[in-house]
Amino acid sequence: MAAATHKKVLSLYRRIFRIANKWQSLSGQREDTLKEKQYIMKEARTLFQKNKNLTDSELIKQCMEECEARIEITLHYRIPYPRPIHLPPMGLSLQRDRALQNQAKLRKHSKPIYLNSYDEIS
Repeated sequence: MAAATHKKVLSLYRRIFRIANKWQSLSGQREDTLKEKQYIMKEARTLFQKNKNLTDSELIKQCMEECEARIEITLHYRIPYPRPIHLPPMGLSLQRDRALQNQAKLRKHSKPIYLNSYDEIS
């Protein structure tokens, strides 16, 4: 990992923990705030530990983009948990005869960047 990339990754990691330390839940309840803070820290530790041995610069860049997207969505909506996507069954297929073949491919391409690692760790 290049020195600049290493600095950027550490900067993202520190930013996440600063956000967690200052986090206040929407409900204002102390137990909800603590639970959400713990979730943010646990999620960050898990994902950074999982990806610490990556060497491919393109894959590292994708992980950093996902991290930044999740941070921005969390700050915007004030919800630390991933926002689910709702796609109706067969809602993406264009032709009925090839619907089943294309459905998995279309769903994979329609998945937002901030959910790339969510299925792997949950």
